[in-house]
Amino acid sequence: MANIKSAKKRARQTVKKEKVNQARLSEIKTYTKNILKALEEKDVDTAKNLFKVAQTKIARAKGKGTLKVNTAARKISRLSKKIFATAAV
Repeated sequence: MANIKSAKKRARQTVKKEKVNQARLSEIKTYTKNILKALEEKDVDTAKNLFKVAQTKIARAKGKGTLKVNTAARKISRLSKKIFATAAV
């Protein structure tokens, strides 16, 4: 454990930030899972609505540094590709 006051504060901040980041990532995973479930049921409208929300969540995580830029782009790209492939069928 840290002995210096500033190091103790950084440790507290890190714990808080880990929880926030974990919640953000969990939320993204949940939206992704719900989108894929909607696509399995051929419910394209619901999938598109969920995708809009998921896209903003992913962009926010990218902006806050929780996700790397390329990771966020890849997640958005793969989801949109699946949605539009299902919509075309």
